[in-house]
Amino acid sequence: MPHGALDAIDARILGRLQEDARLSNVELAQAVGLSPSPCLRRVRELERAGVIRRYVTVLDPQRVGLPVSVFVNVTLEKQVERALGVFEAAVRQRPEVVECYLMTGEADYLLRVVVADLTAYERFLMEHLTRVPGVSSIKSSFALKQVQYRTALPLSQLEAASAVRGAGRKRVPRESPGPPAPPRGRRRARS
Repeated sequence: MPHGALDAIDARILGRLQEDARLSNVELAQAVGLSPSPCLRRVRELERAGVIRRYVTVLDPQRVGLPVSVFVNVTLEKQVERALGVFEAAVRQRPEVVECYLMTGEADYLLRVVVADLTAYERFLMEHLTRVPGVSSIKSSFALKQVQYRTALPLSQLEAASAVRGAGRKRVPRESPGPPAPPRGRRRARS
């Protein structure tokens, strides 16, 4: 299911599930204006298509004892496929790394690392990150305060695009074929 195939109802379903994935199918159907069977069918299709990848619980890092977020810029010695693969495989094994992006610009990767304290970050850095083959430099920036954090995608953009596409499908006037062709007759010979 390509993103263009999502309609306004799909966007409403996804929006509600982003807010509360524990909604029952009946509650979800009611919230989006469908009966339960078509709603469940749409959710299953969104899951099959990979639009809904999984359902998770978002925790409060402070309350679970992981209040420190560190943004780490990593530069590799060489940006070749093998080096990228080695680095990415190593990062995927570390639970402290909650996000990792291959970047343009000065650094090759941007990581978001979540830890309990500075000692835990130092241990992660010295025992794991600096030991990954091919790492050339590491620059760490500590978040002082989280101003905004969302897991929900801005689906209002999807709904607006869907409305525009839907409006485009309604009775599109056909182009006029142009002026009528002159009647065919005999040509007069020039004198």
